[in-house]
Amino acid sequence: MHRLWSFLLVLCPVLQAQQITVNEKMTGTLGQQVTLPCTFTSSVDMQVTQIMWMKDSTNIATYSPQFGIHVQNKNDFNLTASPSSATLLIKLLRASDEGNYVCEVTTFPGGNRKGTTYLSVKADPKNSAEAIPVVAGDIEVPVAKCASANGKPPSQITWRSTLPGNFDMTVNNNTDGTYTVVSSFKLIPTWTADKQEVICVISYDSKETPIPVTLSVQYSPIVAIEGYDNNWYLKRTGASLTCNAHGNPQPTVYTWKTADGSPLPNSVKAKNNVLYVEEVDERVNTTIVCEVTNALGSRASQQEVLVRERALETQTNNAGAIAGGVIGGVLVVLLLAAVIFIVIRRGGVHKKERASYNPKTRIFGSGKPSQEFTYQDDSEMGKPLKASGPLRDSGLSPSLAEEEEDESEERMKYDVLEDDDEEEKFNEVGPMLQLRPHHDPYLDDDMESQTDGSIISRTAVYV
Repeated sequence: MHRLWSFLLVLCPVLQAQQITVNEKMTGTLGQQVTLPCTFTSSVDMQVTQIMWMKDSTNIATYSPQFGIHVQNKNDFNLTASPSSATLLIKLLRASDEGNYVCEVTTFPGGNRKGTTYLSVKADPKNSAEAIPVVAGDIEVPVAKCASANGKPPSQITWRSTLPGNFDMTVNNNTDGTYTVVSSFKLIPTWTADKQEVICVISYDSKETPIPVTLSVQYSPIVAIEGYDNNWYLKRTGASLTCNAHGNPQPTVYTWKTADGSPLPNSVKAKNNVLYVEEVDERVNTTIVCEVTNALGSRASQQEVLVRERALETQTNNAGAIAGGVIGGVLVVLLLAAVIFIVIRRGGVHKKERASYNPKTRIFGSGKPSQEFTYQDDSEMGKPLKASGPLRDSGLSPSLAEEEEDESEERMKYDVLEDDDEEEKFNEVGPMLQLRPHHDPYLDDDMESQTDGSIISRTAVYV
């Protein structure tokens, strides 16, 4: 017992002085080779008796300083070794090569030491995508397929599309340990989906690979006739109709005919998808049909042609003249409205100017005793004009005083001429009135009696 403890005490420092160095994790690519290194180091004098590589407790290769190198399967493995290292070479990686590899070193008197490497095998998939040709219909069917084959680990597939579709994904295990992922894009195939693009997105090893796919939906021709302008008239030349059609497969045959089955007029010539009319006559007044055929079938479109006696240019010109007259009338009305607005505006300004004057006293006559007349505001126009001075004391008859008061109201609208010899003039407000005091020597000649007993002036101008 004492000897055993003595041996263990000697062995423990020896074991601590030994070290096995390996890579804990390594990754290899399927179909390629990979090397697994194993290095032995010791700080004390140690004799290596054997280095061995194993997988799942199965011996792969062994090195012995005495017996050399021994490899179980030389087609798949190779070993490069020395008393301090042993590197295992896997020539052609397969998916089954994935797993734990153990490097075990046997020494004397140190015993055995082990190091483990986990080898993962990666397989880059082969990606592809293609359209599945379908015929237009009402049932949802696969229209595109995407595959990521022989990959490890398996890929993920999604789709990008503006079309209203769905997709599925299936993962298949291959015999070599790889995976094949297949996905289909499905939709209800209509002719509008033809030549539309969807994108298959394959995600593998933290990378995305987008693959665009152009759909192929087969359908019978879609037909439309163009070129009729509703102005086919007798003797017109150079008229034509074009039969526009598209389909999948492409249309191959264009057939022109009439709706009632009668033959086309001699003046009409058909060439592929264009119908030429050399000269329009009564026989062209019919319904023309264009029938288009492809591998899936035929479809037709028709155009009713109305032949007129004369062109629509005259009617167009009359319509233009009528439209021009209407526009001209509108412009005249707008011009008159503008003129009326300006006149009313100016009248309002003048009225405002006339109503804004200040009452003031003016003296009429010269050199002789005179009376003063006071201008009145519009608010006092209903009251009689009162004079001060000689006129009030002169004893003028009531009728003459009333006449003078009436005249004074008119004078409010005019400027008074101070020169007796100056003729009546007009300004912006109206005619100007010249007044004389009642004691003027010419007053009797100027005044004239009326049948109602009143006296008026011959020279005064009334407005």
